[in-house]
Amino acid sequence: MANTTPAGDPAPTVFVVFGATGDLAKRMVLPAFYRLAREKLLPGQWRLVGNGRGDVAHEDFRARFRDALTEYDTAPDPREWDAFAEHVFFAGGGFSTERPGSLLDEIGEARTALGGEPQLIHYLAIPPVAFAETTKALGEHGLARGSRVVYEKPFGTSGADFRELDQVVHSVLDEQQVYRIDHFLGKEATQDLHLLRFANGWFASSWDGAHIESVQIDVPETLGISDRAQFYDATGAVLDMLVTHLFQVAAEVAMEPPPSLGARDLQAAREEVIGCFRPLDPADVVLGQFDGYRDVPGVDPRSTRDTYVAARLWIDSDRWRGVPFYLRTGKRLAASAQRVSIILRDPPGPLAGQLPPGANVLCFSLAGDGDIDLSLVAKKPGPALDLDVAHAGISLASLPGADPLPPYVRLIHDVLLGDRSLFTRPDGLAAVWDVAGPILSGPPRLQSYAPGSWGPAAAGDLVAPGKWILGQ
Repeated sequence: MANTTPAGDPAPTVFVVFGATGDLAKRMVLPAFYRLAREKLLPGQWRLVGNGRGDVAHEDFRARFRDALTEYDTAPDPREWDAFAEHVFFAGGGFSTERPGSLLDEIGEARTALGGEPQLIHYLAIPPVAFAETTKALGEHGLARGSRVVYEKPFGTSGADFRELDQVVHSVLDEQQVYRIDHFLGKEATQDLHLLRFANGWFASSWDGAHIESVQIDVPETLGISDRAQFYDATGAVLDMLVTHLFQVAAEVAMEPPPSLGARDLQAAREEVIGCFRPLDPADVVLGQFDGYRDVPGVDPRSTRDTYVAARLWIDSDRWRGVPFYLRTGKRLAASAQRVSIILRDPPGPLAGQLPPGANVLCFSLAGDGDIDLSLVAKKPGPALDLDVAHAGISLASLPGADPLPPYVRLIHDVLLGDRSLFTRPDGLAAVWDVAGPILSGPPRLQSYAPGSWGPAAAGDLVAPGKWILGQ
């Protein structure tokens, strides 16, 4: 149950952001809190306490916070910022089982200022290698009881590492306190994947292998890794994107209809279908590294880290048996996009074998506020029976009264409300590591590709005789 006031509003809350001076916090987490304040979605009484190893004065942290908003979001209005900044503090000296730094003092002052026993929400915007020690420290210093703890991805870096971390987390926290974040699940269009399917009869009746030929989940990026080279060289495309975002989106597409869209039912449906993912065959996977990657400062000059992955995934359920799911992502590619493409089978009948390419495709753009595009075959106006592809598009942000929230804003708000429906569970994550296991233990040969291209040419063979929707 969410800790709420009698009126239903969130109770007084202390947010603790571990790694508050790091890159992730500056780009995503801190701007999300400011947006929550602007949208009036924070409790009436709250404090945000940043934590880090440095000894940073409150005023200096507030200045860094404001600089992050200016750089990664929008420059705040001076009057709005002044009111917001009064709630922002910093606790230096790090945080470990042996040395809590000044965090306990800052939380004590926050409890006094807010009164009673405010809800504690800990956000671990720190490298995954630090998750276990920070979790133990929360238990050691009395900050775990009744709290909610948000873990960034990846939650582990291998099956064995996941199991060890999961054991540590559950030695300190109950599962209902744990929020493993995957911001792709917080995207408006990702949520629309299941809503459009379950709420519209035309889609619901054709959402299976009898009507769908294949599914493409494609997240190419033009960006490189210069802003986080050390993190990326220890992680790569498989861990950073495939076993997290792309597998979760595949589960959104493939899950069976749950009894309801409540948190427990939605989570259970997503994790159940992940359990049907067949372990990846290295022959169905292409790994790549863009030319010049090893010259990026912070990257090992002999690195064999993958910056690109394309995979053919099979789902052994009655609904999807025999339907390939093609997953692709990479750095320094020809375009940036976040797209799910449902390729429908050509219908039998008088036009069989005559349809133009690119037709019968339902696309969801997961970028921004989300768009839906349907490619249909239509008769080209004129005297002849000429067929062409027509497009019907819906911008989700254009719907009347739409108020889309960025993923981190949405998910942090869900944590505040105690809603775990868009967060991952340990059973699903355990299955994910089993699926990725074969390519982690015996990866296929790394192939080079030119920056600005669509990656290794071998990725085209995965979808043959078809083509990738993006980059045709």
